[in-house]
Amino acid sequence: MDKRIGSVPYLNSAPLTCGIESKTEFLLPSCLAKRLRAGGLDAGLVSITEVLFNNLYDILDGVAVASDGPVKSVFVAHKKPLEQVKVIHCDTASLSSVNLLKVTLAKRGLSPRLESFGDYDRAAKRDAMMLIGNPGLEFLRSPHAHQILDLGQAWREDTGLPFVFAVWAIRRDQRQPGLGQTLLQAKRDGLAKLDEIIASYPEFDAELRAAYLREHIHYDLGEREKEGIARFVEQLRAVTGETVFEPNYIAGF
Repeated sequence: MDKRIGSVPYLNSAPLTCGIESKTEFLLPSCLAKRLRAGGLDAGLVSITEVLFNNLYDILDGVAVASDGPVKSVFVAHKKPLEQVKVIHCDTASLSSVNLLKVTLAKRGLSPRLESFGDYDRAAKRDAMMLIGNPGLEFLRSPHAHQILDLGQAWREDTGLPFVFAVWAIRRDQRQPGLGQTLLQAKRDGLAKLDEIIASYPEFDAELRAAYLREHIHYDLGEREKEGIARFVEQLRAVTGETVFEPNYIAGF
């Protein structure tokens, strides 16, 4: 049977695919978004900007990958003060992170050029770069001479609200009965088995996994998270020429 659910191969997604791993295809965020957009999946754990830029999806209420302060896995590492940085090399795998960076820079009156890169092995040699996900966590654990601007923390300081990085996007034209309940149950199971996930996940050490999943990431999509999304929509419209659609939330089905 074809796998019709897509997620990402990162630590922060593990609690949301608990028990449905065999039904889930794991892809890098940008590849996952393309697959979902093309109709190859019914649902995907995708960046919030995939939903905001494409009027194809509903958002499953109650589930998100969010932070309410430092997120640790989305940051700008820079050797010079940001005011002196002319180019930031970006991991473009997550469109949410790139657009959050644009909003964060605009808030500070900064406009360095953003250029894509895909070579994490050379990251420590660059003057300024935005890193995300497991490779970002790995960079923080390695020797480096960079200052760190955590984008989750910056958003919290700028707005007082959580930032939602990813949501379960359900294609409106492919809404399978029971899919929403399956995804909600996976979250419930994942949070109930968080100790087991922390103990068994193959990357990083248990202390980092525990701190990351218990302190820096949370999985609720409630009123404050929706306020954060609404604020992001407002600020995104100010920094992009693209149409930004209003999100539509649906309950489990």
